[in-house]
Amino acid sequence: MRVGQGFDVHRFASGRKLILGGVEVDYHLGLTGHSDADVLSHALGDALLGAAALGDLGRHFPDNDPKWKGVSSLQLLARIVELVRAEGYELVNADLTLIAEEPKIAPYITRMREEIARALGVEMSAISIKATTTEGLGCTGRGEGMAAQAVVLLEGVNE
Repeated sequence: MRVGQGFDVHRFASGRKLILGGVEVDYHLGLTGHSDADVLSHALGDALLGAAALGDLGRHFPDNDPKWKGVSSLQLLARIVELVRAEGYELVNADLTLIAEEPKIAPYITRMREEIARALGVEMSAISIKATTTEGLGCTGRGEGMAAQAVVLLEGVNE
């Protein structure tokens, strides 16, 4: 068994769509980043890579490589799970937390779980997503952006 944790934060930006867990969320701001800036998927990707001792997102998908500009983070997750499986591990479960004052994401959580599960090739029951605020404290509390945390459990598979 291997445990990995991931963390990511992105600044809000106008003129961009807000993508969280592979789902477009109705909000007047998006997040800035080289890819689709899906903070939730990025935290999950880092947790998966970390659990398998494969480095981080920047190592595999550098932000100075035009190939990754605007790419869907679900595509990145699909590639990451291939790397994890090549190391002999399968995802047991993932627990993700979005940290933001707004928007409310409860209406989107089921779709996010479905999209992430599909990208990773696992049952939706293996993916948990929840949200919290920082009660007005810090960069997320001031509404400057969003952060996300992820914890994953991998299990070695016998060949």
